[in-house]
Amino acid sequence: MTDQRERGVDAGQWASSGQMERDLVLTDADFTRIRELIYQRAGIVLAEHKREMVYSRLAKRLRHHGMTRFTDYLSRLERQPDAKEWEAFTNALTTNLTAFFRESHHFPLLAEHIKHKQEPITIWCSAASTGEEPYSIAMTLLETLGGRASQAKVIATDIDTEALAKARRGIYPQEQVRKLDEARVKRFFQKGTGNHIGLARVRPEVSALVEFMPLNLLAPQWPVKGPFDAIFCRNIMIYFDKDTQAKILKRFAPLMKPDGLLFAGHSENFSYISDAFKLRGQTVYTLAKR
Repeated sequence: MTDQRERGVDAGQWASSGQMERDLVLTDADFTRIRELIYQRAGIVLAEHKREMVYSRLAKRLRHHGMTRFTDYLSRLERQPDAKEWEAFTNALTTNLTAFFRESHHFPLLAEHIKHKQEPITIWCSAASTGEEPYSIAMTLLETLGGRASQAKVIATDIDTEALAKARRGIYPQEQVRKLDEARVKRFFQKGTGNHIGLARVRPEVSALVEFMPLNLLAPQWPVKGPFDAIFCRNIMIYFDKDTQAKILKRFAPLMKPDGLLFAGHSENFSYISDAFKLRGQTVYTLAKR
């Protein structure tokens, strides 16, 4: 569902006490409108302390359009509810913090869950970001299933279309890839040469298992179909309020196989939000039996 970037005389036109003046005007009313609009559009709850981040990220959009006041930018957005700029607005305010095999304890659990299954495996990564998580899932499928992995599929979705574009390319700095063990690096990545020196690309057999598509978890309809053997919804629910979290979990339940696994982030707890799931292990859930 990966970060940081006012001129005026009243307190509402300053980023915070002690900060330098800014070249663009962001008032308290503007910041409130931004928080309301991103909540309506994507369900994201922006805290008060995110003002500096909001200024930094959206300032690029104002400059792109030759504007100096956030008020004008927001008015333009609201006059054009179907404008392409909404995508840029949403992309700017989403956070893409991820890594290969992040929260590594989940992947052996996934491997154990799928290794004896004979039917094709389908997994939904619902906050794919720049691709590290769905590619980690695909690598786990290859390691676990061998030749049978060719029948498996990872559906990878995210609201941030810029992040998805990077994910589809599957190219990453080598220092990021070097954090993996050497065997995985050799098996699953191609080392860049020439103009691509210092970069690494996921091999075709990995990317072939992953299908990327844009998806807003608040949309009335999702372009994904279950049932899924597992759903990864990690480190995205923390940006939603409890009511939104409950609605999303309710929609997950019918998309899962009876023994399916739901993976949450390390700081997320779904047990007190929905009775559709029960805790199975560390931030791993299964459907509650009715």
